[in-house]
This record gives sequence, C-alpha cells and structure tokens, in this order.
Amino acid sequence: MSLLCQVLASGSRGNSILVCSPKTRILVDAGTTCKEVVKRLEKTCAGAKDLDGIVVSHEHRDHVSAAGVLSRRFDLPVFMTRGTLDHLPPEIGRLSSVSVFSTGKSFELGDLRIHAFATSHDARESAGFIIEHEGSRLGICTDLGTATKLVQVRLQGCQGLVLESNHDINRLMEGPYPWHLKQRIRSAHGHLSNDDSRQLLDDVYHEKMRFVVLAHLSETNNHPDLVLESCEKLRACEKWECVCFDVAKQDVITPAFELNGLD
Repeated sequence: MSLLCQVLASGSRGNSILVCSPKTRILVDAGTTCKEVVKRLEKTCAGAKDLDGIVVSHEHRDHVSAAGVLSRRFDLPVFMTRGTLDHLPPEIGRLSSVSVFSTGKSFELGDLRIHAFATSHDARESAGFIIEHEGSRLGICTDLGTATKLVQVRLQGCQGLVLESNHDINRLMEGPYPWHLKQRIRSAHGHLSNDDSRQLLDDVYHEKMRFVVLAHLSETNNHPDLVLESCEKLRACEKWECVCFDVAKQDVITPAFELNGLD
C-alpha cells in the first residue's frame, strides 16, 4: 500500500474521509458524531486510536461536528486554515491541539505531504487537498460552487479523486427548496452539479487516473443512479475504461481505494 482512501460518510448530514499511508492515518473532515466516526473506523484498516490527526476543509457543521470530541478523546491535532479556526461553531469546544495551514502551501503530517488549495464556497476560508506519498497523488475536493482554474490545475495529475457531485440541476430547480436556497446552491459559492463535476473530470483526466469517488450528494436534489448515469457519459469514451467510479453515500462506507506510486 502506498496510499489508501475510504469515504466514511458523505452528504449533507456529515462528511468524513480516511486516508492512510503505511505509517500515517488521518481523517479529512469529521462531520458526523464521534460515536459514528469510531464505529465506521472499526470497519476499516485504522481504528480511532490509530489516527494521527484530522484535516478540516471548512467550518460547516457537516464537516466538523465530531472534530472537537475526537481531538480531545484521542489527543489528535487538528489542521485547518485561520479562517476556519476563527469561525468554528462554538459547540465544537476545545481542541487537543491546532495547526494552522495556509492555502497555496504544503505541510507534512507524518509521511504524508498535503497541499491545500483555495475553493469557492460560502465558508470563511475553505480548502481542497492534494495528498501525496511516494509518487501517489490523491485529490479531495468537495463543497465548491465552481471549478476555478486553480482547482483544475491542482487536480491535474491525481491518480485518485474524491470530487463533489452534489445535485442534478433539474431536480434542484423542480424540487421543494425555497428559491433563495436554490440560488445559493447554484451560485459560484455553492455546490457542483453532476454536469459540472463531469466536465471537471474530463478537464483533468490523464492516463494514470485510477479511481473517482463522487461525493457530497444531496439526498433531496440528487440520486446515485443519476450520478452514475452522468459517469456513463464519460465511460462512453474509451480512455475512461480503466478508471473505477464509485458514489459515496451518507450511511455506508465506500470500499477502500488504493494507489501505488509505481503505477
């Protein structure tokens, strides 16, 4: 194993991703309950007591709800931007320790090198991540209203991706959400649609890409079948035949996806 990725939970009720190298185990976001994170980790290669830290993308509750309890209970450092730290919900409470990173720069966590980059979302200082280990390159990018040129550049060369595919445009516009919320979701600081996600994937494709996990689906405005249908439009092109696609769900962990830097 060079680098392993497993989505523990994904959606509006909570998000968390396990990333492991042979020596380091981290969570990217911890947005469910602490009890649920611990329970789901028991089904993976790493228990909660084995974690080395939590990396937070932004301060919304569906990404940080368990961060405080996990940090205190297991003495875990939490890594986040200054903007995220300054706007954490008060119920998160004390963190065991905090390391502040800046978007546009890299930092080390064990034997992982993590490059944080700015995303366009209605949070104070949200970030996506490129996580590297011995030639393996994993991109994690959810909660963004638009795929900026910066996002496209950062995701190039990733062999594995966890990427937002939040809503189907027709379902959103014909659905029950109030107009102001529909506008927020469709805005440049909201969430990527299935079509947006598919276009971004096509823009960053390269021949060493191995897997794509589509994430942060809206339970009201999307459905896994619609996401897979969107993926099939990519797979109609021969170059995508060797890429494994999966859809992350709210209540079921994904399989573990492994990258080998020698691939």
